[in-house]
Amino acid sequence: MLDWESTFATRSSRMKASEIRELLKLLDRPDIISFAGGIPDPELFPNDAFREAYAEIFDGPSVGAALQYSVSEGYRPLREWLAGQMAALGIPASVDNIFITSGSQQGLDYLGKLFLSPKDTALVTWPTYLGALQAFNAYEPNYDQLNPAGNRTPAAYAQAAAEAGGRVKFAYLSADFANPTGETVSRAGREHVLALAEELDIAIIEDAAYQSLRYDGEAIPPILALEIARKGDINSTRTIYCGSFSKTLAPGLRVGWICAAEPVIRKLVLMKQAADLHSSTINQMAIATVAGRGFEAQVAKIHKAYRQRRDAMLSALEKYMPAGVTWTKPEGGMFIWVTLPKGSDGAELLAKSIQTAKVAFVPGRAFFADGSGENTLRLSFSCANDRMIDEGIRRLADLIRGEVAQAA
Repeated sequence: MLDWESTFATRSSRMKASEIRELLKLLDRPDIISFAGGIPDPELFPNDAFREAYAEIFDGPSVGAALQYSVSEGYRPLREWLAGQMAALGIPASVDNIFITSGSQQGLDYLGKLFLSPKDTALVTWPTYLGALQAFNAYEPNYDQLNPAGNRTPAAYAQAAAEAGGRVKFAYLSADFANPTGETVSRAGREHVLALAEELDIAIIEDAAYQSLRYDGEAIPPILALEIARKGDINSTRTIYCGSFSKTLAPGLRVGWICAAEPVIRKLVLMKQAADLHSSTINQMAIATVAGRGFEAQVAKIHKAYRQRRDAMLSALEKYMPAGVTWTKPEGGMFIWVTLPKGSDGAELLAKSIQTAKVAFVPGRAFFADGSGENTLRLSFSCANDRMIDEGIRRLADLIRGEVAQAA
């Protein structure tokens, strides 16, 4: 038989299974209370709106176009609507600055392919979105820690990248309600990342998958908006904004977008032509219809539900968790990040939790490019009701309390 492993490209050795995708299988087990999957609640999907949108497409004159090949840039009416949304965020953009992707994950893969040569360095936060690491890993980069509140010099970053055999190519971060921590980068932190990128002459990839999910506090302008305010024109910027409908409308349709300077968009179009030609036309049309008729109302509906669940989880953590355990208090998104006492291991705790407490979560180590963070874990509140949250956190806290006492 063919020795497949020796035949695969060297980049394939960097491809690892997603711990989160594996844990999603636990959602089908009725005995498990799952805080693992960072996925939207299907009960909140605008089912009726999509049913009407697809019916109109099939009953109307546009059905032929909906089922036909289309342009790689994306469905123009959707891109026009997105340009309006970007303008409302302080990002004046034309349709030529908007590129439709098959979910934001495809956008991250394309950007990794576009910028990274083997041994180049990507700056990412510690921790960062696991899907971004998976997307970038195939292009064989090195990683260095991006700290928006840090004081490390651009020269230090450049020297470390050169010693690793390449150069720094981009800084990647999620500025609002990040996966996995739920934290938001301050305006000063965003300005710091912009200044760092200017000094290093690199791109910034701004992952805005959760940008619409703010429940408290005042909105901070996206990094791209801050840069446009400085430079006056999106085509003079280095920030690449990645958005998604997965957390607001429906993830199964796989519709995301990138908003960036035209030279970047043109390259991405060429990549899409070589990959999947274009994203699903009919799904883009349906998204355009549903978003155009009721995006704000849908966002308001999910805000109400997720805010209540976040509050329930924060309350349960405060009520049940033992001393020495800390957690973030997000103003939006879907996640709370828990830090256990030093010496704890989230992966070992998960194995015991599945067997005894019947509670699932994601161990934190998977989100660190250097494999650290073993005493951390991610909890998602998006798909659990108040009763499940209270009971699940109580069980998990009892388990942690026992583990801490045993270690002492």
